[in-house]
Amino acid sequence: MVVSEADNVSSRRVVGRYRTYEAIAAGGMATVHFGRMLAPLGFARTVAVKRLHREYARDPEFVAMFMDEARLAARIHHPNVVQTLDVVASDGEIFLVMEYVPAVALAQLLLAAEARAERAPAPVAVAIFADVLQGLHAAHEATDEEGNPLDIVHRDVSPQNILVGADGSARVLDFGIAKATGRAAQITREGQLKGKFAYMAPEQVTNVGVTRQSDIFAASIVLWESLTGRRLFQGQSETAVLARVLSAPIEPPSKFAPELPPALDAVVLRGLARDLSERYATAREMARDLEANGSPGSASQVGEWVERLAGDDLARRAVRVAEIESDSPGERVSVATALSTSIDRLGVAEPGAAEQPIAKRFLSRRGRYSAAALAAVALLGAAALAGRVLSPRTPVPPRAEVRPPAPAPGTPSSALATAEPDRTEELAPPAESASAESASTVARPAPSTTSARPPRTAGIKPAPARSGKPATACDPPYYADSKGHVVYKPECFQ
Repeated sequence: MVVSEADNVSSRRVVGRYRTYEAIAAGGMATVHFGRMLAPLGFARTVAVKRLHREYARDPEFVAMFMDEARLAARIHHPNVVQTLDVVASDGEIFLVMEYVPAVALAQLLLAAEARAERAPAPVAVAIFADVLQGLHAAHEATDEEGNPLDIVHRDVSPQNILVGADGSARVLDFGIAKATGRAAQITREGQLKGKFAYMAPEQVTNVGVTRQSDIFAASIVLWESLTGRRLFQGQSETAVLARVLSAPIEPPSKFAPELPPALDAVVLRGLARDLSERYATAREMARDLEANGSPGSASQVGEWVERLAGDDLARRAVRVAEIESDSPGERVSVATALSTSIDRLGVAEPGAAEQPIAKRFLSRRGRYSAAALAAVALLGAAALAGRVLSPRTPVPPRAEVRPPAPAPGTPSSALATAEPDRTEELAPPAESASAESASTVARPAPSTTSARPPRTAGIKPAPARSGKPATACDPPYYADSKGHVVYKPECFQ
């Protein structure tokens, strides 16, 4: 797949909640880019974003089909299937968002092996296709939210749509042109076939109808080619290729790879049976026979094969992903975006706010609240959970001592820090901090020492001291400074 510089330049953009970067690979239908999901509160995730080519995005019927099938693919949850996360339509383009997998296409691995005059080791090929068949079975068995079968068929199983990672796992991707049985959404161009001709099942070529068995036939073609290092159906033209799919004799893989056991030949040939009654009914059934008769290799064997053929490519991608994750442009505003969305949902508005962006309205209206205020709220919550703040359901014990007189104007803040004033005095701002802005506010008069009632101490024991401190040292666990700000006593939260 060739990636053009134009693809890379045009890819640096924000689409919905995703930022796209340069292309990873390009094909006839779409280009795949590095991407980064930017979620609220700084959460982010590296993804792969498949950008559909514009000629397809301009076809309303194709777009409807593509998005419909992509939503179906999101119902498939299996470790051997690349997860479809989202579909985004923006500026006349369609973007399919998938999980990012540090892996390479099987097509790239087979080409690298061919360049070295090698074939994929039989245990490695068997292990890869046991994974592929299990992933296909998960797609075939997928259900909707109510448990009804979706009957998803991939319809394009090929070396380009199988990823193999250095972790030794194989995954099927690109259900973008999959078709669920009974759905009529299709491209209606005369004579068009969807998929790659050399990997089509006979019933798909003749338009009899595709089923899960069609995916089994296609997977068996790729398995045959992986074991032999040759193409199964090839010709000088598309017509010649299709003719061979329909009628050319299929040789057992051991004819070109003599070390393969006859039992493995039997499994592959049954998967390639043109008669549906003779072909495997389910992908899982074939996977079990493959594992039983093919001696699959371990995940470490598969991973070592991948690293030997494509280790440099995987290393370059890992470096680029690390750069993207350390950069992550746009994440700096994610907290403000999340807060503004919350305020908007609460219905907070002000005159003329409808013409302003949500984030701008929120920041202009709430800009005076600093991080310190948010920290104070968090501290209050922590104190409440720790039982330090009195609950309304907990009776407040009367104070054992007589309330001291209110501090005279000009009393230094250090005196306030050591005194035990009444709560109403602590929370009320000092007289010297009043401004013209609060002139219209009726000030609460300081309590008079002559009118203070004697404390009711009969029969009440003072609260036990904590860690050797006086009983009232942390009741309350805060005081008011000279500007009327509430200051918490650190020793009360130890």
